[in-house]
Amino acid sequence: MSELGKKPSVAIVGFGLVGRIVALELIERYDITVFEKDRQDGQTGAGTLAAAMLAPLAESVICSQALAQQGLDAIEMWPTLLAKLDQEVFFQQAGSLIVAHQQDRGDLQSFQQRLKPLDGHHPYSADQRMIAELEPELSGRFTHGLFLPCEGQLDNLGFFKASYETLKRRGVQFNYGHEAVVAKGCVNNQAYDWIIDCRGIGAKVDNPLLRGVRGEVARIYAPEVSLQRPVRLMHPRYPIYIAPKPNHQFVIGATEVESQDDAEITVRSTLELLSAAYTVHSGFAEGRVLSLSAGLRPAFVDNHPRIEKKDNVIAINGLYRHGYLLAPVVVQQALCEGLL
Repeated sequence: MSELGKKPSVAIVGFGLVGRIVALELIERYDITVFEKDRQDGQTGAGTLAAAMLAPLAESVICSQALAQQGLDAIEMWPTLLAKLDQEVFFQQAGSLIVAHQQDRGDLQSFQQRLKPLDGHHPYSADQRMIAELEPELSGRFTHGLFLPCEGQLDNLGFFKASYETLKRRGVQFNYGHEAVVAKGCVNNQAYDWIIDCRGIGAKVDNPLLRGVRGEVARIYAPEVSLQRPVRLMHPRYPIYIAPKPNHQFVIGATEVESQDDAEITVRSTLELLSAAYTVHSGFAEGRVLSLSAGLRPAFVDNHPRIEKKDNVIAINGLYRHGYLLAPVVVQQALCEGLL
């Protein structure tokens, strides 16, 4: 336990999205040590593969109204969280656009019918004119769509880089490339006042109820494409999203593939992602593929996050595909167990 006059000690096991938010929330009041099994430059966690879309209304199609409402509340927390960083990170709340080709209009109508109301926020039917006003470069490409004005996004890679550099300057001690064993209130036999388990799918070794949900993304540099907000395209197999990032970079992915496979992205998925993006905007044809990645997001059977506390250990896990959407509010709930 901490000595008189010293800050209480906290060990954060896992330095992905959740671990970073925990550290930013606690840095002013606690002496923090981070344990991360990946190398310092590793880009293998679910948080680096995500598009970091903040889409509570769109996600209400597949989750409960209460969970989607939490996501809406969490959007308001992101600016305060990003203000803790030493570098500016791209964040916007300019809504998102859902579009469909003529043959997939039935999927768009089904999607609209399954949207749940959120505190007065609702979708707007977007005709050809409205689509052109929202995204001029999509003018004439689509005749029907939906505009969800409450939604937003941020730059996940920018957040990962800025959060590490900020926390390092604040004196956080990092232990990269080492497995951490949490047992008897200690990490690797070292006692801490609090231990926050943020290992994500890495905690499956201790929690067999966790499962992986595969995500597949392509990061593209496309200087001929300008989109102002995330665009989702209805697709026969699964919805495709295109999320614009700074400097004409775009993250293109599928919202989920129910699979425990963490191998490299398949040829089929690559072709589907890139061909779908091309049908949205032909400028992607001359883009450059910066990366093709696949990874597993941690989930429980109900796809709801869980906070588990035992003695001085708090485990936060199971954010499913809602990591960036829910992480700020889930972390706050967890830390209110005794740290905040």
